[in-house]
Formats: sequence, structure tokens, C-alpha cells
Amino acid sequence: MDAIRAHGLTRIFGANRAVDGLTLSVAEGEIFGLVGPDGAGKTTTMRLLTGILDPTSGQAQVAGFDVVKDPEAMKDHIGYMSQRFGLYQDLTVMENIGFYGDLYGVPRADRAERVDRLLAFSGLAPFKRRQAGNLSGGMKQKLGLCCALIHTPRVLFLDEPTNGVDPVSRRDFWRILYDLLKEKVTIFVSTAYLDEAERCGRVGLMHQGKLLACDTPAGVKRLMKGTLLEVRCTKARQAAPALRAAGVLSVALFGDKLHVVVENAEEGRRTVEAALRAAGLSCEQVRVAEPSLEDVFTSALGSAKDNAGGAA
Repeated sequence: MDAIRAHGLTRIFGANRAVDGLTLSVAEGEIFGLVGPDGAGKTTTMRLLTGILDPTSGQAQVAGFDVVKDPEAMKDHIGYMSQRFGLYQDLTVMENIGFYGDLYGVPRADRAERVDRLLAFSGLAPFKRRQAGNLSGGMKQKLGLCCALIHTPRVLFLDEPTNGVDPVSRRDFWRILYDLLKEKVTIFVSTAYLDEAERCGRVGLMHQGKLLACDTPAGVKRLMKGTLLEVRCTKARQAAPALRAAGVLSVALFGDKLHVVVENAEEGRRTVEAALRAAGLSCEQVRVAEPSLEDVFTSALGSAKDNAGGAA
């Protein structure tokens, strides 16, 4: 059974189609990642699915409820953690959780056990008397998650929950999410970190309000056209424009390496080496590599821009 279903979901702000005909489904107990650059429509999608915004057109059901016709009943079964989750800085960890327990109408008889469990699995038990304003960024995110979970939702929406959080806290946060999956909680998460998206059961690549692809991380990787070459050379940043001018499909800078997508491995290797020689740059290594989700997304964005340019 699907926990989330959307068909033709659209939201227009003036001349901007923030979400454009979005159709997707998320199964119960699944973790689904929505990936896209700033302005892709991820936050608007979250707000549509949580009943905060009404769609201009299209339909959506979450936890069995219509998000337009029955949003209040739906909200009892979902948790939503926005990018700027409303923690009260001058309240302690316990006071913040208690406040959200009151908002969600959690019976006080059940609350103590739930709070203890949330504090234990989030690692916040030693800090329950600390004011939220004195917590680290990672601990604030964990507290926000506890507040969103106090009423035991069936579906959890997380809008870029680890944005700006240190790598260790990001890892801890994802450990908590995996623990929630064991309890059959459905998790819909947007992220700007493509390594995080690879931890999801399925991912959707979003750009300019449209869903470019939706599959497992492995399935999405198979959608990339051409072959990926990993190129090591001197002055990689200077090499990028020279390779783009050589007519390869795409070029992306990854630290001191370049990821170059070509139609054919051997011909592409020769093209790369020739272009670097012509630019006066030495080539240390060119090898075929397994594409990452970031490579696929870069390729998909390039294709989307090409198609938009052709239609103009």
C-alpha cells in the first residue's frame, strides 16, 4: 500500500510553476529522497503534501487522506520538519518536546514513555535540561526530529534536515532514520547532499518543478547516457573548459579530478588526451569509472537544459 500518492500535482505562483505536474508514489515503510538544486520545487512539494499549501491542480493522498479535502485529519498521522523548524531557543529540550506534545494532543499518560524513548534513541537524554539555544546544530536537528515524532506519525516529512550540519551529526541523524524504518515509518526527505540520497530506497531527481527521474539509486545511475571517464591532470580547473570545447557530453569538477561523460570510452579517451595536450596540460590518468548519483544528476540537468533550449 502507498503511504504517499500524487498525480499531476501542480502549484503556480504568478508566472512561476514551482511544482509542475508531479506524479509519484511512496510505499509504506519506504525512505524516499527528493534531490534537486535550490529552487527546484522541493520545499513547495513538501508543503503541498503536508497540506500547508493547496495545489493549483492535481491530487495527492497521504496516509490515506486527501491533502485538500481532509488536511486536518491527515495532520494527525504525519510529522513535518521544515528547514527552519520552530524550536524555542529559551526552552529546554524537555520543554520543547512537551510543547509539541501539547500541540499534537498527545495524552499525558502516554507521553513519559514516548519522551524517554525519543531521548534515548536520539542521544539527547544527557541534555534534556539544556536550553535549545545552547545546543549544537546537529543536536538541534535531533531535537526537531523528536518534536516531529512525539505523536508517533505514520509518515515523516523532512525538508533538508541535515543542511549545514557537520558530517558526524549527519551520520548520526541517518542512523536514527534507519531505526525509524524498522518501525514501518514512511520517510520522505529532501536533501542537497547526493551521498545522502544514495542511502534512500528510491530517489527522485527534481529540476524546475519537474521530476526528471524516479527510481532506486542504482536504477537512476543506469539512466545516464554515455560512459563516465575519471580524468586526473594538472590544473583540473583550467582543463574543464578545454574539455567542454572538445565536444564531450558533460564535464564536472570533483576536487582534483574531472568527471567527463563521453559517448564511447576509447574515442572519448583519445579526445580527452588530445584536448589536454592542445591546452598545454599534462594528463596523469584517464579511466572508466562507475557514475555516482551526482554524475547522473549533472547529466540529467544537462539534458533538461538542452531540451529546453531546443524547444525555445
